[in-house]
Amino acid sequence: MTGLSDSFQRPINYLRISVTDRCNLRCVYCMPEEGVTLMPHADILTYEEIYTVVKVAAGLGINKVRLTGGEPLVRLGLADLVKMLAGVEGIDDLALTTNGILLSQHAVALKKAGLRRVNISLDTLKSDRFRRITRCGELGDTLRGIEAAKAADLNPVKINMVVMAGVNDDEIIDFARKTINDGWHVRFIEHMPVTEDESLNLVSVKEMKKRLDAVGRMEPIKMDVGNGPAKYYRFPGAGGTVGFITPVTEHFCYQCNRLRLTADGKLRPCLLSEEEIDLRGALRSGAAPDELKRLIEKAIASKPERHYLAEGKRQKGRPFSQVGG
Repeated sequence: MTGLSDSFQRPINYLRISVTDRCNLRCVYCMPEEGVTLMPHADILTYEEIYTVVKVAAGLGINKVRLTGGEPLVRLGLADLVKMLAGVEGIDDLALTTNGILLSQHAVALKKAGLRRVNISLDTLKSDRFRRITRCGELGDTLRGIEAAKAADLNPVKINMVVMAGVNDDEIIDFARKTINDGWHVRFIEHMPVTEDESLNLVSVKEMKKRLDAVGRMEPIKMDVGNGPAKYYRFPGAGGTVGFITPVTEHFCYQCNRLRLTADGKLRPCLLSEEEIDLRGALRSGAAPDELKRLIEKAIASKPERHYLAEGKRQKGRPFSQVGG
């Protein structure tokens, strides 16, 4: 695995990098309808700065990298960054999380640059509901992105569905059947309120599994690819898989293996912590690799034991769209 561990003896080998705070959608659980105050371009890390951070992190033992946003594909030249990171010694898994809207235009170039696989956010299979949830998107664009990713061999293509009570939870069975009929790899994610003004639309994984009994009996399986906390299952005869992610009812903090780098160069030990380590300032003041190494180690040492979503504690700082998920 890696020689890096935090103070709770959790191995740390995974870095999620937000390359932009901009997005071409306004999903109801992620961003206000009017958007957010965007970071000045000068505050956003350059690709060269991101490469420097990843190179130092890889030297410490980080070997998994995922690019996120905002929506990462709205940043110009993302394939150039992918090519740079794919060449870093020690990085053996390079992935992308996207809403898929622009993916059909970029899938081939991303694969050629060295991207291994993609996760695609999709919360409904109904066109009118897609527009309501995203506030401005078209379902067909994301569906074309899914097919383009498969054709480009960015596999396994994982579909992330945030399940929200009274919003889209009536489609759980439809998504599950996609794993049987179309070989989709679907991951059901409990709704996770991040900010203080966000309500909880929770459908627990326990409830999801109960509803899926109508589809068939799921058998647990082990996925060969992935760095996350999902638990996977398969219906009899299905080419695809069903995954469950339980950030609220069964938090997985005890096995958290990740750090997050925001688009403006702050290293966050935890998605739901306010603590951030400033790497951009160090990078732009000419910090040597050893100083960056010290800051990364400081972030790892400060990882909290767990979050307290179930107890009602919320984040007061950045909106979800600026943290990278």
